[in-house]
Amino acid sequence: MTDVDIKIENIVASASIGKDIELSEVKEALPDVTFNREQFPGLVFKLKDPKTAALIFSSGKLVCTGAKSIDDSKLAIKKTVDLMRTVDTDIPEEFEIKIQNIVASANLESTLNLEAVALELEDTEYEPEQFPGLVYRLSDPKVVLLLFGSGKVVCTGAKTKSDAKLGVERAYDRLSELDLI
Repeated sequence: MTDVDIKIENIVASASIGKDIELSEVKEALPDVTFNREQFPGLVFKLKDPKTAALIFSSGKLVCTGAKSIDDSKLAIKKTVDLMRTVDTDIPEEFEIKIQNIVASANLESTLNLEAVALELEDTEYEPEQFPGLVYRLSDPKVVLLLFGSGKVVCTGAKTKSDAKLGVERAYDRLSELDLI
């Protein structure tokens, strides 16, 4: 398989604005925010566009989840920080945004005998009583694939879309080599 279609399901990105913030003040600047210190140490801010959730901590760290593209992930963090700046003008204009995890899905267009795959393929875990998928860990790119009997694949741990795609393609090629697909 030279080319596989992958669909990004979720991107987790993080940022640090480099200074502590007062969550109770920031809460006032954000619409649609949840804050209950006893349940969770940060603010949960839901954006409608792009549809994401941002976790904001008093340390000045943010985690954004739910984006379907890297650009949307970065945009969501920038929009959140811009709103935070309305109550704290000392928040720096420049800060680093890091992609922590990309979750993508694909379809190998072929059913898999997961028991045979578990026996033949290296670096796998398969315990069908606990989870219906087979866990396949790749070292290059460093991703984890969940393979299902239907041929569906979930890739997690990628830092770029191309790593997610490469991981799925390498798995397909390896399964082909072993006559498992």
